[in-house]
Parts: sequence; structure tokens; C-alpha cells
Amino acid sequence: MTSYPIADYDDAYANLAHIPAAETFPPRWTVEAAAFRARLATEGRARLDMRYGDRPRNLLDLFLPERAPKGLAVYVHGGYWMARDKADWSHLAQGALARGFAVAMPSYTLCPDIGISGIAREIASAVAVAAFEVAGPIRLAGHSAGGHLVTRLVSGTPILDADLLDRIAGVVSISGVHDLRPILKTSMNKTLGLDAAEAEAESPALLAPLVPIPVTAYVGAAERPEFIRQTRLLYEMWRGFAPTMAIVEAEGLHHFTVIDGLIDPESRLCGAFVGPAD
Repeated sequence: MTSYPIADYDDAYANLAHIPAAETFPPRWTVEAAAFRARLATEGRARLDMRYGDRPRNLLDLFLPERAPKGLAVYVHGGYWMARDKADWSHLAQGALARGFAVAMPSYTLCPDIGISGIAREIASAVAVAAFEVAGPIRLAGHSAGGHLVTRLVSGTPILDADLLDRIAGVVSISGVHDLRPILKTSMNKTLGLDAAEAEAESPALLAPLVPIPVTAYVGAAERPEFIRQTRLLYEMWRGFAPTMAIVEAEGLHHFTVIDGLIDPESRLCGAFVGPAD
């Protein structure tokens, strides 16, 4: 277990080094995501590479359910704001689709070509474009850095228009990083380019939530202790505000398996994402 204060910040945020066969996960995700995307495209239920901004990576995929959507579910990928792509995660849309939601998955500009505050604003633009296409409530979920981004959308200085904030019906941060200040002490900050002012301004745990909606802080119980601490931090800081806060520490799951619940429409994670079944 990590002791506090943290002696090695790089190790505290390292997942690959602490997950058995970690190198096998990304190739598997890519293959599963490509197969899912191809199937949905064949069925006419995938609108791929929709543009939401001017930068090369300002693209989103929109997957449609078999019937008229109940609303829009947006999933934001992780990768420490400096890696990965929307195309690695398409298969995670399956649970929300089966529950009747359209699912949007955006890519975003990666650091160092942009700062973390800029990424958050890109995601706000992506949500706006997807929400124009799909009526109804909006549900947000993000993993790791994506967990930071979706909680930032609903806290602090508003970066979503008021009409969109009014449509947000729930947020799930999966293994999110909610206080960016420890990231300043990691070697990856050479790429991220965070300074103390931006770290404070963009840390959801240090900000007030803007809308009284259900928020779930979800983490694998077998994750690095720092991710569990970051999850508990959001729960403790936000439960004193208006949102209905829940925290889940999922037994036996680590940083790479905790997202698998999004595939299963009956899972606890999918239920937190899109709300109770009808």
C-alpha cells in the first residue's frame, strides 16, 4: 500500500507496473472496439468521426440504439490527458446502448499540444455537438483522466452552457483524478505542463458542483491506493453540497478491469451511468 505523504509520485500513479499482464489490455481493447464499431456501422447505427472543433482530434463517434434514444450518454476516455483515442473504447458503449441511450465518445487534443484546461473545454464542445443531435437527458462518464474531465464539466467556472447543464442527469467518475495538485510532482507533468494555478482551478475536488444531480465516484478496490484516495476525496468533498453522492469500491477490480461493467447493461456501473432501469 502507498503510505502518505507519498514518497514516489510516479509510482503512486503508475498502473502498468502493478497490473499483471498489463501489456495485453490495450491491444485487446483496440480489437474489441474495432469489431464493435464495424458491426454498428454495418447496422447503420454508427456516425463516426463527427467534427466538433477545428483541431485534428476534435472528433466524436455517436452510436445509436435500435429505437429512439432515451437520451445521450457520453463516455470520455483516459490516458493521463496525453494518450489513447476514442477508437480504443467503442465496445464500452454496449451497456448504455442496450439500455436505450445514444452514446457519444469523443477524442480530444492531447498534451503537450494543449493544456488540461483546454481539454476540458474541448470536451464541453463535444458534449454540445452530440447534445444537438440527441434530445433528452445527458449522462456523463469518464475513466481516469476522463473521470476528471466529466466532473470538471459540472463544477467550478462553467464551461458548459446553462441549457446543457440543465440537461445533465448524472455523472460517473471511474477511477478519476479529482485533485490535480499531486500530478505536479510526477515526471509526466513535463508533458502535461500543469502549474499550481491551473492545477487548483481545474481540480473538481476543490470546486463546487454546479448542478444538483446524482454523482457516483467509482473505483476498483484492487487499484493503486492513490486512485482510491482520489475517489474518496471527491466523495467526501462533494457530499456536503447539493448532489446526491455515492461511492463504489468494486471488489477485485483494478484500473484496467473496472471499466468492463460498462459493457453489461445489468451491471452496477452501467446503472450508475444511465440511471435505474425502467
